[in-house]
Amino acid sequence: MIPEINYWAVLLATLSSMIVGSIWYSPKVFGTRWSKLANVDMDRPAATAVWPIITTVIVSFITAWVLAGASAIAWHFYGGSWFWGAVITAVTLWAGFTAARFITHDAFEGRSTRLTTLNIAHELVTVLVMAAIIGVWPPAMTV
Repeated sequence: MIPEINYWAVLLATLSSMIVGSIWYSPKVFGTRWSKLANVDMDRPAATAVWPIITTVIVSFITAWVLAGASAIAWHFYGGSWFWGAVITAVTLWAGFTAARFITHDAFEGRSTRLTTLNIAHELVTVLVMAAIIGVWPPAMTV
């Protein structure tokens, strides 16, 4: 079975990831705290961010696409609300893969718990916004 995916919702969810990251890591929100914890120079030239931004767009698209597909599979399996299925799928995938892997890697790399918490919280907000977009815009013929 190939899950139904609304690619417009996936593209919008990809864009939302960039917006959430821009806000989250801005100096007035968590950017200053994150840069100190991660030992990142916020004053480096903007040109050094080109490849990380391109990478983020690609990875965000993959994340949104997988979330949309997993949400469709979950909806077919469990039924119920498309929206809540997307949200629950997002939280489950975040907890089981993203948060769990961040915690494990950061523990072995000796990163501070504060940095790990800040990063996994960002990922949770990101996937919840993606899930909301995917959840309010299901593929045609599914709901």
